[in-house]
Amino acid sequence: MLDAPVGRLEGALGQASVIVGLEARKLAHDPTELFLRAIQPALWLVVFGSVFSVIHAIPTGSETYLEFLTPGILAQSVLFIAIFYGIASIRERELGIITKFLVSPTPRLLLVGSRGVSASLRGLSQAVVVLLLATALRVPLSFTVVSVGGVLVAIVLGSTLFSTLSMIIASLVRTQERFLGIGQLLTMPLFFASNAIYPIAIMPAWLRPFAYGNPLTYLVDALRGLMVPSGGSLFPVAEDLGVLLAITLGLIAIASQLYPRLAQ
Repeated sequence: MLDAPVGRLEGALGQASVIVGLEARKLAHDPTELFLRAIQPALWLVVFGSVFSVIHAIPTGSETYLEFLTPGILAQSVLFIAIFYGIASIRERELGIITKFLVSPTPRLLLVGSRGVSASLRGLSQAVVVLLLATALRVPLSFTVVSVGGVLVAIVLGSTLFSTLSMIIASLVRTQERFLGIGQLLTMPLFFASNAIYPIAIMPAWLRPFAYGNPLTYLVDALRGLMVPSGGSLFPVAEDLGVLLAITLGLIAIASQLYPRLAQ
């Protein structure tokens, strides 16, 4: 009696893996995109990070500023890539691909979740770039099995969270131009109202509540707790990952209800 449900589950998981595989093939066929996206984190680390390390303008406790900044720039790269992921959904709607996804037997929750996870492939590629840059700049980072594994989990969660938010936006707007405008409107407040480039403690009092309600803060904090040997995170890593997971699941539930609008 269990054969039919198990078969349906295997089929749904198989289709979800196809979606992730499609994203991997896109990256393989266009490696120049990865190179172009590496320029921004390189500028932040090599120029911004090096300058502020010299002038000691931002207090970071026992950490050097480059130690403090590296997890923040990795989280920023994940945000900037994932938040514009929804534009691919708008293009797929125009090509009729969304309709094909919706008529497949894959449950909407799994469909949206797998599309969100596929966005993490780009985030993971950015992690390689940022870690190579940090190594070249001689930033002391932790490379234990636990820390590397935790960083991978955090990047997947962060990428899925922001790409799912992006799909929600794509479901509500009709044109690529309007989507790009909203995406650009969101990225800067999310980035600057977080602990990516300066501690929350030095923020104005009115900005701190926004920082604590910002999911990017918890992604940065998790990465900082995992990557920096001296720690320096605000919360336990498990708590950061738990917050990211809870927000991600909530966004997936919302996106699964709105996703059919993309086919209209």
